[in-house]
Amino acid sequence: MKKAYIIGIIMIIAGIGFLISSASDVSTYANFKEAKGNSTVKIAGFLVKNKPIVYDPNVDANLMTFFMEDKDGEIMKVTYHDSKPQDFEMSESLVVTGKIREGEFVASDILLKCPSKYKDQEFMLRENG
Repeated sequence: MKKAYIIGIIMIIAGIGFLISSASDVSTYANFKEAKGNSTVKIAGFLVKNKPIVYDPNVDANLMTFFMEDKDGEIMKVTYHDSKPQDFEMSESLVVTGKIREGEFVASDILLKCPSKYKDQEFMLRENG
């Protein structure tokens, strides 16, 4: 067999292996109630702004806790073992990926939806247009 064929077969096998491993990591959207028995899930919701956000980089730069309300209105404490995302408090909504452990949601990833900086400009265009 030629070397080119062997390299091609190895690349195809590696690609298939990558697709299988990434497909098994796909999590499902859920709420806090559904997440209690599942493995890794994604939960969409909102930051509860009247409860404390605890992040002190002088003590631990890779630890943040906050409270989040899911789409069904259930509120749960979320622990995130990484630094606080920029403009976290200004987010309109959140999507957290992780698992429930010992009564709190431990997030491995946070996706923020922040208010659009173009919203005011869009409003002004409608008013003047």
